[in-house]
Formats: sequence, structure tokens, C-alpha cells
Amino acid sequence: MQTFQAASKPIQPLINTFKKLFVFPLNLSNILLLLARAALLLCLVASMLLAIHSAFISDPRRFILPRRTRTAVSEPDAHTSDAATNISHIVFGIGASVQTWEDRSLYTHLWWDPNRNRGFAWLDGEPRKTQLVPYRVSGQCSGPDYSCKSAAVRMARIVVEGFKLGLKNVRWFVMGDDDTVFFTENLVSVLAKYDHNQMYYIGGNSESVEQDEMHSYEMAFGGGGFAISYPLAAQLVNVMDGCLQRYHFFYGSDQRVWACISELGVPLTRERGFHQFDIRGKPYGILAAHPVAPLVSLHHLDSVEPLFPNKTRIDSLKLLMEAYRVDSSRIIQQSVCYDRRRKWSVSVAWGYTVQIYPFLVTATDLEIPFQTFKTWRSWSNRPFSFNARPVSADPCWRPVVYFLKGVQEVDTRGTKTSYERFVTKDEKVCDRQDYSRVMAVKEFTVSSMKMDTQLWMKAPQRQCCEIMDRGSDDNMWIRIRKCRKGETITT
Repeated sequence: MQTFQAASKPIQPLINTFKKLFVFPLNLSNILLLLARAALLLCLVASMLLAIHSAFISDPRRFILPRRTRTAVSEPDAHTSDAATNISHIVFGIGASVQTWEDRSLYTHLWWDPNRNRGFAWLDGEPRKTQLVPYRVSGQCSGPDYSCKSAAVRMARIVVEGFKLGLKNVRWFVMGDDDTVFFTENLVSVLAKYDHNQMYYIGGNSESVEQDEMHSYEMAFGGGGFAISYPLAAQLVNVMDGCLQRYHFFYGSDQRVWACISELGVPLTRERGFHQFDIRGKPYGILAAHPVAPLVSLHHLDSVEPLFPNKTRIDSLKLLMEAYRVDSSRIIQQSVCYDRRRKWSVSVAWGYTVQIYPFLVTATDLEIPFQTFKTWRSWSNRPFSFNARPVSADPCWRPVVYFLKGVQEVDTRGTKTSYERFVTKDEKVCDRQDYSRVMAVKEFTVSSMKMDTQLWMKAPQRQCCEIMDRGSDDNMWIRIRKCRKGETITT
């Protein structure tokens, strides 16, 4: 009894309050008062339970399971299953609209080869002019909370509509936007690493963390392009429309495709050569220190400055494509070397740019991109999904920069590229003596053997370069090659 009395002491005030509220003589007015107070008490308890639920229990989005429907699908052609993947095994799906296609198709024309590429631009109506790229008009669809009148829904269904065409000898469906530029030989090198008989979802994230946070780190961003293997596409056929209903609140087509693939339990396989380019400003920093991975795609090229100074966006891409067609595997691959006598550091992004520092810079710094850009949505200086280093306000701590001038094949195996110094009118130039010696170098010549595509099937390694005979004072010659066994940049 004493124990009970002791335990009841902390709640005695609550008991007294309850007695005041509910213990009194019963009559009509008191009964009405009792009911009013009981209703108030229920409201308080309900509010408390709701607060506890909100604090400790997540609120998953609810949906109704649809009735099961199955579409019969065919397996990939058995007689091609052992052959190496090539461009004929890929079907492209380009998301576009009649309003944007006429202008943005200029980007697609840069890489589309009508004699080799398969696929279609998927439009929302008939185009006005004859098209270089084959096209299809997207089919109609509708359901609770979704319709193909929505561009996001229509484009999310491209892989399903492409699958239903029943094309033969297909291993991969590759999605992109009408302003996506694909480097198809490198795309083949990437996809050839994977077993096309398994369910794969391959692509890349956004460069801007704010975009990854808003959508998902597990999503392949559609502008950079993504690849879906034939078996995964076969599964999507049976779930896509119901899935689009469940995720009608998502923003873009790529996010909806990711959601449907997520329901199938297939994670994103990341490849670093897919570039969404969710950035503003100059993409120079990213391209000048590209990761050791084949360049697969570029996107949002209307939203960034031209790749080369004093050139339009299209002309810049034409020049980059000129180098790419000479040595597709090596395009913008970075090499690092040092002039020991003069203590200079050199970084080469083949087919794009050369940087010289009149002092020694570690490789760990040289492989970090200069931040010549801002974030996509807020135009902020950070954060990005990779490391970036600031461009110094002091011109004496910046590299001297050279851009691609021309490229040529020396023979069937070798190449020679030239790079010339570019100075903007308002650019501040360091007046130190060591910088004046660098500035005297007007042009770079870079020689190399063509890069073997099979190297991308092996463990990645940045190739080595070395300073050769300097020739004249205003021209430097560099040779890029595979690193020798045991070689490092300091030996």
C-alpha cells in the first residue's frame, strides 16, 4: 500500500485535475459540460498522438497495388550473345519536342551517323522538315494522375515504346535529350564492360549537390544520358504505366524512370564519363582535369559558355569532335609531366587544352578541376559532387593556358596535336621573370600513339608524358605514352 501511495505522488496533480473536471453532481447542464470537456480531452489526446507520430514515424507515400498484367517479351538474339558489343547493338532514344527539335537537332547532328547509329528522336508531333535523324511520334497514354500530354511522362515511356518496336539484335537502350552530345565509340567501350544479359542501369549523377539532393543520388540524370540493358527494358514494359501513376508527383522523366527501375530492385551503376553538366559558367575546369574514364556525353551546352574561346558553341564542339574522331579513346584524357631543368609543371587534356605552371605542382592538385563554374540552380560556388579548387586572383599563381589549334594523323597509329596560347583582352598577366619565360612559349606540339580501346577494359591508369627536344624557344614538344613498369612522375 505504501509503495502504491509513493508511486502515485508524481501523478497526484493530474488526478486532482481529473476530479475537478469530471466529478460533480449529475444534472442536464453538468452532463452537457461533461461531454464538452470529454470532447476537449479527446482532441488533446489526438493532437498528442499525431505529434508523436510525426516525430518518430516517417510518412511513406501510399499507393494501391494495381492488378497484375504481363506483356510477353522476347529474349535477346542468342546467336549474338557471345559477340563483342558494338554500335549496332545500341538503340538510341532522344527525348525531344517539335518546338525544340529544329534548333537543338544541331547538337544531335554532330554525333549522329545515319549509316551506323540506330534509334529515333521521339517527338510530340510531326516535324515540319525532312529529318537526318529518324523520328517517331510518341504514342498516347493516360491514367489516373498521368498523361502523355506531359512531356515528362511521354519521355519516360521512350524506353518502353522503343522496346515495343521489336527491333532485332538489341542489347542496350540509351536515352538522351535533344541537346545531349554522345561520343558513341566511348559509349560502346563503357557498355562492352558489362554483361548485356543481366539487368543494368548505367549513367551518372549531377555535378551540383543541390540537384542530387533534390532528386536523388541514386538516379541517372537523363541529360547526361543513361543506358538500360535489354532484360531490364523487358521488365519495365510490364511496370511502367502503373509506376508512372504512382510517381506522378515527380518532376522529370529521368526521375520517373529511376523510380520504376528502383521498384525492380536494380541500382544505378555509375560511370564517370556521363556529364549532365548541371553547372553555370565555363566548363573548362572539368574538361581540363577529366577523370580517368572515357568521355561519353555532354549536356546543357546551351547553358554553359563555349568550350573554346572566340568560337561559337557549335564550332567549339566541331573542333572537339575533330580530335575525337582521330583518337576517340584519348579525347580530353589528362596526362601530367614535369620539366626538371626549368621546374615547370605541365598538364595536357588531349584534344582540348594544355596548362603550364612555372613551378612544381603535385599531381594530386593537378587532377582537381579548377572551379570555373557555379552550381546549376542557385549559381553558388559550392557544393559539387567532386572536389574543385579555386582559381587564384593572383595571376602569378595561375597556369598559362593553351587551346587546341589543330589535329592530324601521323600514320594509322600516331597523332600530332597543336595548341596555341590564348590571352583575353582584360586578362591580367604576371610580370615575374619566370612567367615571362613561359609566356615566350607560343605553341605546344603533343605527339602520341592512338590509345587502345581495350585499355578501358583494364584497371584505369593515367598515361605518362615527357618533355622532348624543345626545338625553338616559342614551341614545346611533349610526347604522351603508356607508363613504363615502375615509372612515376618523379622518376
